[in-house]
Amino acid sequence: MVVGNLTQETEVVVIGAGPGGYVAAIRAADLGREVLLVEERESLGGVCLTEGCIPSKTLIHAMQLINAAREAERFGILVKEVNVDIDRLREFCRSVVSGLSRGVEGLLKRRGVEVIRGRARFESDRSLRLEGSDVSNIEFRHAIIATGSRINQLPVGYDLPLWSSAQALTLPEVPPHLLVIGGGYIGLEMGLVYAGLGSRVTLVEFCPRLLLGADPDLVEVVIKRCQHRFEALLVDSRVIGVQRSAGGYEVQIEHEGATTTRRYDQVLVAIGRHPNTEDLGLEKAGVALQDGGIIQVDNRMRTSRPHIYAIGDVAPGPPLAHKASREGKVAAEAIAGQPSAFDNRAIPAVVFTDPEIAWAGLTEREAERQGRPVRVGRFPLKALGRAWTMGQTDGLVKVISEVDSGLVLGVGMVGPHVSELISEASLALEMGATVEDLAVTIHPHPTIAEAIQEAAEVADGRPVHISPATS
Repeated sequence: MVVGNLTQETEVVVIGAGPGGYVAAIRAADLGREVLLVEERESLGGVCLTEGCIPSKTLIHAMQLINAAREAERFGILVKEVNVDIDRLREFCRSVVSGLSRGVEGLLKRRGVEVIRGRARFESDRSLRLEGSDVSNIEFRHAIIATGSRINQLPVGYDLPLWSSAQALTLPEVPPHLLVIGGGYIGLEMGLVYAGLGSRVTLVEFCPRLLLGADPDLVEVVIKRCQHRFEALLVDSRVIGVQRSAGGYEVQIEHEGATTTRRYDQVLVAIGRHPNTEDLGLEKAGVALQDGGIIQVDNRMRTSRPHIYAIGDVAPGPPLAHKASREGKVAAEAIAGQPSAFDNRAIPAVVFTDPEIAWAGLTEREAERQGRPVRVGRFPLKALGRAWTMGQTDGLVKVISEVDSGLVLGVGMVGPHVSELISEASLALEMGATVEDLAVTIHPHPTIAEAIQEAAEVADGRPVHISPATS
């Protein structure tokens, strides 16, 4: 371990170089602040870039190419055989990650942000102690905590060499039989990746539903596809025991009141994440925590110590990279004395399954829980020309609006390319658009985006391409 004896002073120190931290550092530097960025990993970009969003979406795109080749016969395109070179796929993923990480490093360097490698802990509300660095201490006027989150471990069999999502993304092998524990977005995405590569995949989820954050009608479209791709999809189930066996694992699964033992070549644990707020010395800095290790912040991202800020997965709200980036900009601007606040109405969520799911704003389930009356306009992709031309008519778009005013409260969608369409919904929510605004906005034809206009027309009571609702 490197133990330094140097002390540095800075106006702003940012702890963590993920999509929140490095963005905060760049924005603060652009606003004329002296910035130090502390990161204990060798590569910059955080979990999202190095072992999360970017490598997973690279693999997911590869699977989309494989599936397109396999399904091309419907269009009269005959592909005799689809083979995957795992070594080349693995290397391509590495090149994507390393290229983007170098890009982040270049952005920071051009802004004059000094990057220090090491593990930071607060010694007081004005100083940090570093391990693994030539610099031993950093004294600061402002600090931004952007330490992200880490993978939850399985209570049963945690000491066994089970895969985490980070390990699975490195493509160590393609196991003949793979068990995925967890029916959230990570479990579903990675399960579909390995099913596409040839694994026989079983997915186990403790809750009675998959993707609890999304509305059931959206999730149901994905479930139907997964039932064809997976060997088994077990909800309302749990793993109660894992033991090593010859070349694999014996796993006890409790499902529908019965316990069975099944053998798998590998087990992937994808049961969520928790914030990296432990062992940071937050108590020495006087930074208050909420339940679950989340740091309390106001809408300017200030903690209980106003000169210390927290953003990203350690702050309240969904652990999403784009949320962290927005919060990083707010924190940097607040430090610079600008009237900036995290007052966004919508944080879009995307699940890169096949087909994709995306939503922003109020969901139908949330409206039901709140007892809030809403009007919902649904438009099925089966009534959309572009979906027919692509041979992908499974899915829908729905617009949720206020009954009296028509104000758009939420939008949900499932289908091809909805990860790109959800931004229009987010803009509509931020701008306070009504269903009439969406309905009269001209959308190009033929596109999947037309489904947003069509769903708004349904919500506004004047559909064209589906029959009006009967009272």
